[in-house]
Amino acid sequence: MALRAHKPGAAVSHEGEQYLLPAGVAAKHKIAARDLATNDAVIMYGVLVGRALAPIPRGTPLTTDNVAHASSDFAASNRRRVWTPPDVTAWRDRRFLGYHRADGQVGTANHWLVVPLVFCENRNVSVLEESFRRELGYGQPDAYRAHVAELVRRHREGAGPDELRGLAPPPNEGTPSGSRVFPNVSGIQFLTHEGGCGGTREDARALCALFAGYIKNPNVAGTTVLSLGCQNAQIAMLREELDRVDAGDKPLLVFEQQRSASEYAMLSQAISETFVGLQEADGLERRPAGLDRLTVGVECGGSDGFSGISSNPAMGHVADLVVALGGRAILSEFPELCGVEQELIDRCTSPETADRFIRLMRTYAERAAAVGVGFDMNPSPGNIRDGLITDAMKSAGAAKKGGTSPVAAALGYPEYATEPGLNLLCTPGGDVESTTGLAAAGANVILFSTGMGTPTGNPVTPVIKVSSNSDLYRRLPDIIDFDAGAIISGETTIEEQGERLLELVVQVASGEREPHAVRLGQNDFIPWKRGVSL
Repeated sequence: MALRAHKPGAAVSHEGEQYLLPAGVAAKHKIAARDLATNDAVIMYGVLVGRALAPIPRGTPLTTDNVAHASSDFAASNRRRVWTPPDVTAWRDRRFLGYHRADGQVGTANHWLVVPLVFCENRNVSVLEESFRRELGYGQPDAYRAHVAELVRRHREGAGPDELRGLAPPPNEGTPSGSRVFPNVSGIQFLTHEGGCGGTREDARALCALFAGYIKNPNVAGTTVLSLGCQNAQIAMLREELDRVDAGDKPLLVFEQQRSASEYAMLSQAISETFVGLQEADGLERRPAGLDRLTVGVECGGSDGFSGISSNPAMGHVADLVVALGGRAILSEFPELCGVEQELIDRCTSPETADRFIRLMRTYAERAAAVGVGFDMNPSPGNIRDGLITDAMKSAGAAKKGGTSPVAAALGYPEYATEPGLNLLCTPGGDVESTTGLAAAGANVILFSTGMGTPTGNPVTPVIKVSSNSDLYRRLPDIIDFDAGAIISGETTIEEQGERLLELVVQVASGEREPHAVRLGQNDFIPWKRGVSL
């Protein structure tokens, strides 16, 4: 892999070998380590990631013109890998300050949710949001509003297009709307979606199960639910899913419009009862908890050729440390496990877990094929441009986010993680669909690796952005929280950066550091319509 761009004719050395680059190579892209004949296997990270479409001389860049996606088959096996946990002596007595729930979970935040069971209630959710956010002190800084106000003023004074185009206030101008009425409530989060009716009954059930996971998530104190009344996603269905995940006795305020005297009456009651719920939630304060109470979701988006050798393995080391301490890690994005299935199967702690993982992977692939797509179509144009030219190549690096620990459970969508250790969660590779699923599975913090930059966040779980390269960290300091690029430059090791990243996780979990996605109010929420998204 090229750590920087090389011009045609350049000569480079690697592990004692000299390579002539007849065509040059862009940073983050790969060259062939030996001559490859047509249909020869392309091996990377020890697994099959493609096959040569034509002869590829030694030193030639791998591109979509000369390499096609290919991956190894997988099957159940009796092999069980022996894991040597990392040394966690320095972390055993560490604590984070979290919100302790009655079921033993510990939140890194303390949110109140407002959710609609059907898209027909989206407007009413928006009405509640406009009524609550600024009055309670949760409004975002108003620099952009100030910008528009200044443009309006100049326009009225007769300013022309050239003057208006060049007018912009300082980036940090503007302040939040005011101090918070409830200082121990992290936020009141308003989710909207396009589901709940139409579609299939499976879609409605999945939506209710997703909401059940959010309600159970330790970062949530209570929930206000708006229902129309006639939709597929019924209140009774939500209660069934809450019972299934054993969501406990958190406050659940339900309002059904078709049973109300009027829209005004329903929303007025919802406002009053939600305000009282917020009063009660504000009574909970942060208390110390061991790191075994962490459930770390790992995600990647806007990946590049460096992701698999810097940010992803650094996050994987955090996952290993948390698992060794008795906590949970959740690895999702099943299309980005294509080609590494056998390694994960061999890491499963039981034949039942391995069989479940195999069934989930094959069912997903079959359902994708039924609508005319496949895992090979997963890499985005940006992935390909930055060196990830096949899905198996992308997957081989993406899987490193899960570290090396044994696989304790394989979960369908949207199931809740209950087993300590590494959990595999079936989600698409799409950033927001996947992070949405991670929060529903109980992640109380999410690590997000990116090589090109993405603002993705989540309404209830803090998302920490980890850049694969230092250039990205310097260019987008307002969305990237942690730089793993020192691994690329050789200034530090994967393990050292992983330890530093875990220190940041502890600070975020304690409310001492605010990730940029939280600061920006990047509350992304997209339920997965199964079998369609990749």
